[in-house]
Amino acid sequence: MAHIRGTRKINFPPLRALVFCRKKDNSFKIRVVSPLQTSKDAARTSRPIGSASASATATKSSLPRSVFDALLHYASINDTASGRMSSAELKSIVSVLRHCATPCNFLVFGITHETLLWNSFNHNGRTVFVDESSYLVSELEEKHPGIEAYDVQFTTKVSELYSLMTHYKLQLKNECRLVQNLLFSDCKLAINDLPNHIYDVPWDIILVDGPCGYFTAAPGKMTTIFTAGVLARSKRGGVEKTHLFVHEIDRDVEKVCSDEFLCRENLVETKDNLGHFVVRKMAVARGFEFCPNSDSSFSPGSNSSDGDD
Repeated sequence: MAHIRGTRKINFPPLRALVFCRKKDNSFKIRVVSPLQTSKDAARTSRPIGSASASATATKSSLPRSVFDALLHYASINDTASGRMSSAELKSIVSVLRHCATPCNFLVFGITHETLLWNSFNHNGRTVFVDESSYLVSELEEKHPGIEAYDVQFTTKVSELYSLMTHYKLQLKNECRLVQNLLFSDCKLAINDLPNHIYDVPWDIILVDGPCGYFTAAPGKMTTIFTAGVLARSKRGGVEKTHLFVHEIDRDVEKVCSDEFLCRENLVETKDNLGHFVVRKMAVARGFEFCPNSDSSFSPGSNSSDGDD
C-alpha cells in the first residue's frame, strides 16, 4: 500500500495569547503576547497581594490547554481559507457534542482546519483522529502532545467507486456484512489496520471529513463511510444511537455511500454540505441489507466512474 501524494499541509500557528486591556475610557484593546511574556505576567499576578488577585490567577490557569490552543488557532486563521466548515455545519456538530454524555467518545476521519476545535469541545471525553497523511499526524502530535491521532494507508480511488460498490454487493453476506469486527475483515471498503483497541470503543459520534476526494485519483470517503456505518451497528456497550456526520455530502462518493451505508431513513438533517445521521447499534444483524427500508442509489449495472470534481 502506498500513501496518497499531494496531501495538503496544515500549518498550526505558533502559540500566542490574546490579552484584553481596559483603557481609561472603559473601552478595550487587544494585545498579542508570547507565552514567555504571559508566564512573566502570571508570575507577577501570583504574588500574595490579596485574595481577589489569587482567585483571578487560579481561574486563568484552569482553562484547559486544548481550549486555549483552539481559540488561538481560530483567532489567527485566515477567514478566507478554503476547505473550512460553514457556521451552520459547525453548530450542527457542536450541538451534538454539547449534549453527549461525559466522557464522550468522538472519532474523526480527517485532519482539517477544525481539528483543534473538535478536540477542545470534547476536552472531557476521548477524541481520536484518523488521517491519510503520516506527516500531518506526526506534526499534529508533535505540536499538540495531548491529541490522539493515527495514520491509515488508503488504496482506494474515487474513480473506483462503482467497482468497489459491486464488490460490496457481492460480499454483503460475507466480508462486507453490516455487523462485524472490522479488524478481521477483508472487505475492500473496510479499514482494518487501526490499533486493535479502536474497534472496541463504543463511539458516540463519528465525523467523516476525510480522506480527500476532490479528484479521481484521490482515495475518497468510500472506506470511511462504510467503516463508520459498521462501527455504529457493531459497537458493544455505550448508548444505543451513534451520531454520524458526513461532510461534503453533495458530492457523488459521499452521497452514494451515505445512502447505501448510513441510510436515508436515518438522515436527521442536512446543514449546507453536512449530513447528520443517527444509526442504532445491532446485537445481531437482522438480515443482510444496510438499509432495508430505502432503495439503494447504486445498482450493479452502474458504470459511472467520474467521481468527484
